[in-house]
Amino acid sequence: MKQEPQKPTASELEILRILWTRGPSTVREVYEALSEKKTLGYTSVLKFLQIMTAKGTVRRNETQRAHVYEACLPAEQTKRQIAGDMLQRVFEGSASQLMLHALAGRRASREEIEEIRRLLDEYERTRR
Repeated sequence: MKQEPQKPTASELEILRILWTRGPSTVREVYEALSEKKTLGYTSVLKFLQIMTAKGTVRRNETQRAHVYEACLPAEQTKRQIAGDMLQRVFEGSASQLMLHALAGRRASREEIEEIRRLLDEYERTRR
């Protein structure tokens, strides 16, 4: 049976966002993209990527001199897994409680509210 990759930490999610945006990247490319937002050493980025490889979050292509890393799962699948995990662990499976707390935590834009309504309408149509 295939085991799902472990859930990424906050720092690992930052690296995954870079890989999802850029596509397969070297340690140097990830390091340069990360250093635009925060101070982190090259060896720290390398260590994160090694840990993420061991966890099954990223895979490493060793065919070139500089190893190239890529995310194992697409962004949407990873986000869905994290949201599902949070839904179960924090909100005891209650999607309404998750939404209520998410909306109470910060003001949603008109566009976000319209998108939520559209998604709920679509969800209801497909559930019939």
